[in-house]
Amino acid sequence: MGWVRLIEWDRCPPDRGVYLECFGRELAVFRLDNPPRASVLDNACPHSGGNLAGGKVDGAVVRCPWHDWAFDLDTGQCIHSEKAAAVRYPSEVRSGSVWADIPALPGDHLALDAQRPNQPGV
Repeated sequence: MGWVRLIEWDRCPPDRGVYLECFGRELAVFRLDNPPRASVLDNACPHSGGNLAGGKVDGAVVRCPWHDWAFDLDTGQCIHSEKAAAVRYPSEVRSGSVWADIPALPGDHLALDAQRPNQPGV
């Protein structure tokens, strides 16, 4: 997929996540203010699939609302175990919006090809 504009920076509250769907992925977007930056994770907690966007945010850490597992928003790493991590996507704030580098899922090219207009000679 590549870099995708997800949401306006102003729509991201600094103390909680925002749930978004993008190209078949469920994402949690977080606004971190010191220094200003964004963090984009898969929304499903790797422990039991809890909704990370609905978790409590404390500084640069989000806690899953299901079992209180904590994840560093800068790395995705679980605070409790080096063996667990949330999937984190490269992200940045650009021109007032949060952008993330979202890789394609298997089969994504089929959906994108269907949306392209007919191109002679292709």
